[in-house]
Amino acid sequence: MPFRSFLIAAACALGWSATPASAQADKAVVVTPQVRAELVAHAPEGVEPGKPLWLGLSLTHKPDWHTYWKNSGDSGLPTSLEWQLPAGLAAGDIAWPVPRKIPIGSLANYGYEGTVLLPVPLTVTPDFKAPALASQIEVKLRAAWLVCRKECIPEEGEFTLKLPLRGSTALHTAAFEGAFAAQPRPLGAGSTVDIAGDAIEVKLAGLPAALHGKTLEFFPETPEVIETAGAWTQAWAGDVWTARVPLSSQRSQSPQPMPVVVALDDAGQRLAWRAEARVTSDWPRGATPVAVSPQLQAALDANAATTAAPADAGLQIGWIAALVGALLGGLILNFMPCVFPVLAIKMLGFARHAEARTGTPQAAARALRVDGLAYSAGVVLSFVALGGLLLALRAAGEQLGWGFQLQSPGVVAALAVLFTLMGLNLAGLFEFGQFLPGRVASLESRRPAANAFLSGVLAVAIASPCTAPFMGASMGFAVALPAGEALLVFAAVGLGMALPFLAASLAPALARLLPRPGPWMDVFRRLMAFPMFATVAWLVWVLGQQSGIDGAAALLMLLVALAAVAWALGLSGRTRVVMGTATALLAALMLAWLGPAVLRPVEAATTARAGERWQAWAPGRVEQILAQGQPVMVDFTAAWCVTCQYNKKTTLANDQVLADLDARKVQLLRADWTRRDPAITAALKQLGRSGVPVYVLYKPGAAPVVLSEILGVGELRSAIARL
Repeated sequence: MPFRSFLIAAACALGWSATPASAQADKAVVVTPQVRAELVAHAPEGVEPGKPLWLGLSLTHKPDWHTYWKNSGDSGLPTSLEWQLPAGLAAGDIAWPVPRKIPIGSLANYGYEGTVLLPVPLTVTPDFKAPALASQIEVKLRAAWLVCRKECIPEEGEFTLKLPLRGSTALHTAAFEGAFAAQPRPLGAGSTVDIAGDAIEVKLAGLPAALHGKTLEFFPETPEVIETAGAWTQAWAGDVWTARVPLSSQRSQSPQPMPVVVALDDAGQRLAWRAEARVTSDWPRGATPVAVSPQLQAALDANAATTAAPADAGLQIGWIAALVGALLGGLILNFMPCVFPVLAIKMLGFARHAEARTGTPQAAARALRVDGLAYSAGVVLSFVALGGLLLALRAAGEQLGWGFQLQSPGVVAALAVLFTLMGLNLAGLFEFGQFLPGRVASLESRRPAANAFLSGVLAVAIASPCTAPFMGASMGFAVALPAGEALLVFAAVGLGMALPFLAASLAPALARLLPRPGPWMDVFRRLMAFPMFATVAWLVWVLGQQSGIDGAAALLMLLVALAAVAWALGLSGRTRVVMGTATALLAALMLAWLGPAVLRPVEAATTARAGERWQAWAPGRVEQILAQGQPVMVDFTAAWCVTCQYNKKTTLANDQVLADLDARKVQLLRADWTRRDPAITAALKQLGRSGVPVYVLYKPGAAPVVLSEILGVGELRSAIARL
């Protein structure tokens, strides 16, 4: 890549780093590989005060997939709806159809398979005023649902629907009538719940005589009260239906009254009844301790405190071992896909130096040696500079890890701009020399070492977010070292990355293996445009994780505008002036319109619960407890994680495990990742993990112990014994 290319590309990247946004097209249907979701309406008499008006989200599941009821059971999450309605319209709560019990191993959930409609009543208030001259109104919905089979996938969608003001909206009448029929019918007073030891005794009065003697299904609306998959009994005492249901050892709710639903299938029809059962005795003061949450929570905090520390508590990396690991990791970086485009261009530059063969072998060797040394210097110094910046920011209190720069949407967008320009240049769409001053354009031939040095800088800019084998432990060890020793570790990474090119430039035998210059070089140059564009695609994907689908789409639109500007500036004469001005103005307007979306992070919701035996995880909480000399166990978990719930019900609820934790006075914390939480995400990243479950034990003065995802009683008790 010529020296002049770096100047222009970097300048353009800085100018475009604060860009895009994109509007999602109006729609009433969202389709994923697992679910077809549609916003539907039922307004048989139009939109007027006092007239029936319903909206609903229809979910059609692929075979074996399901979503969840208002009480999801042992795992899962209920579907949530967020409405945007015209003034004068008010949405009620979901009128939940009766669910099914879905066994999953030793657990059970409450949810829906096949097709289900979640209806929501709308009230048209007297304040509602139809827009002047409008024949319809627009309603919008943002919905989020968790769809599960053996694995679980959080999904969401945005829906828009237009309703006629005076006409009838009755296309989905049959679906709404079916949903209404599946609503539990209310029972009168007289139903009770009594707490009897480790179970509840339910008595429902007022059920239809046709049900007497029949076996019913039982669904409590309040979560975390009963053992969903536990064995329970039912019987009829005259016209009163009774049931004995085991209390959950993890109980966190004490409802008063307790809403419950019973159901049965009769002649192909699903029938259900609902009672607000009066609780006639006091709930137990303390639920049976939940071993799962504290342990898991402590595990997460322990690893968060040590950022990139090795997961194995027995692994003690000395400084020499860190240098060796850093050197090997840097060498392996050359094989990482994100680094390949720059290295391919570097190989092309090496081949160019073969032109010196037309002179003397000594001249060719000297040119290659200068190129290799300058490139190596650029790589090593860039790693040292980046490492120094990381250490300085951490010393200033920032919680950052390796690759921190790509956590910024602006930096990601700037790199996408830079590589788009490089790709367009390699493809021959334009040449930087066409719109650079002659003195700048000639720097490459007069300063080849500077060009090679900047090639090394660019290679590090792309390689820095990658972590190769051996690098993670070395980097995690380096950030805890004194600045001088830490910078040597970063320099070792750079030396490892530069080593192949340095060896090729210093060894005459390797230099003689380089191909002779010829027409193939132009073909190879254009071919290298495609890895550049592939890198851009990856960067757009990264941005999509940070700023959402709208931010990624906006960046793509701005990159297209950038390509148009580059093409126009590559023209000549009056055409260049006209087209360059027009495309530049268009790009500026698009930048102003779409720019904010690139830098706008996706909203993340957090959910956390704490019980008596365990506390909610929070950033810095582990460090506070450790400073008091107390060991900690952290649990990274989520409601939609079946493995988390399995471990919670088995190993973490084991009496021997609970006794060991009490004996060692282990403080138990839980980090609930049910909803997106940037702090928990950062903690997982620090542990070297990208998902849950994660269980970590931590004690003062020792490295954290990360336990297995499928946690065994023996493994956990052995780890606790070493605290």
